[in-house]
Amino acid sequence: QVQLAESGGGSVQSGGSLRLSCAASGLTFRINAMGWYRQVPGQGREFVARMWNGGEVDIADSVKGRFTISRDNAKSMVYLQSDNLELSDTAVYYCYARTYRSLEYWGQGTQVTVSS
Repeated sequence: QVQLAESGGGSVQSGGSLRLSCAASGLTFRINAMGWYRQVPGQGREFVARMWNGGEVDIADSVKGRFTISRDNAKSMVYLQSDNLELSDTAVYYCYARTYRSLEYWGQGTQVTVSS
């Protein structure tokens, strides 16, 4: 099992920045990718960004150029630096981890609210 715990959400004005953090614990040696999804009430979960153990990054077009994902593998951490936030970025952000066997684990979510 892998456990994930997010932190760093909050409220910010449009154009502002937030940094989300996620700590993995448990069988972290099984992880081969970590990343972020987000969800708005009444909608499905949307992919945001993912970083593989080898450093490869996948990132959604909607946040490209504004969000940056990074990892600290030694600490089993993943970060999401979110800059130039827009109203449409308001959502619950979920950390996730994927194992070599394609099992997925999710954090409890952290709210990001962007206001004008």
